Amino acid sequence: MASALRAAILGHIRVPVAQTLTLNGSKLSLFGAVRSMSSHGDDHLTREEVIDRVLDVVKSFPKVDASKVSPDVHFQKDLGLDSLDNVEIVFALEEEFKLEIPDIEADKIDSCPLAIEYIYNHPMAG
Repeated sequence: MASALRAAILGHIRVPVAQTLTLNGSKLSLFGAVRSMSSHGDDHLTREEVIDRVLDVVKSFPKVDASKVSPDVHFQKDLGLDSLDNVEIVFALEEEFKLEIPDIEADKIDSCPLAIEYIYNHPMAG
């Protein structure tokens, strides 16, 4: 009976798992999660939803030429943004996805690929 109760409880919780992504020589710690396999459904965003919303946030930034924005774009190298602009984009992403990105991680997010990976793997992104 204890193992059945344990299995029932574990089927409904999410456990954070630290992960590290290396992209273009930069390391970014990610916090993924073991997803629930319950019949209640999984409200985690799909990668396509994350990509679309990240691109929309970047395209709506006043200093950005929307025609240059793609899932592979680097904020400074490709869009000509400075470090303050980078911080503002990360704040906008936090608002869009209703999450808080720790400063140490936010400082590493300097491109769409890194933003997409961090948000997609964040268990609380909504």
